[in-house]
Amino acid sequence: MSHGEAETEAAGERLGTSVQAGDVLLLNGELGAGKTTFVRGLARGAGFVGDVLSPTFQLLRLYPGRVPLAHVDLYRLAHPSDIADLGLEEMLEVGAAAIEWGDRLSWPGVARLKFEVLGRSLRRLTLTGAPEHWSW
Repeated sequence: MSHGEAETEAAGERLGTSVQAGDVLLLNGELGAGKTTFVRGLARGAGFVGDVLSPTFQLLRLYPGRVPLAHVDLYRLAHPSDIADLGLEEMLEVGAAAIEWGDRLSWPGVARLKFEVLGRSLRRLTLTGAPEHWSW
C-alpha cells in the first residue's frame, strides 16, 4: 500500500537498489496511478542522480547509474512489435528496464507491478514474478 507520491517513490528506490543488468519490470495501471513516480525512485535506487521524466513522447529515456535503467512508455506505441526498434534487448545486456503500460506486451518470465488507484492518494502496488535478488 502506498499513501502518496513520497511512499511510491520510496518503494521504487528500495527496489532500485537490488536491480541488476537484464532485469525487466512491466508497470501496469491507469493514467496518474504513480508509474512514473515509482520509476523516479527506481532510477535513484539504481544510482541515477538527476531528473526522471515521463518518456511518453520519447518512448524511451536512459538513466545512467550503477545499473543503467531504460525507462520505456508504451502508451503511444502503435504496435507492440515496434518495441524491437528501441534496441531494448541490447540495453538489457548492461542495464535494466522499467516499461510503463507493460500490459501491452506478452513477455513471459518478467516481473510485473500493478498499480491500483484506491483513493486520491492511496495506491495498492502488487509485484509478481520478481527475481529472487529483488528486495523492497
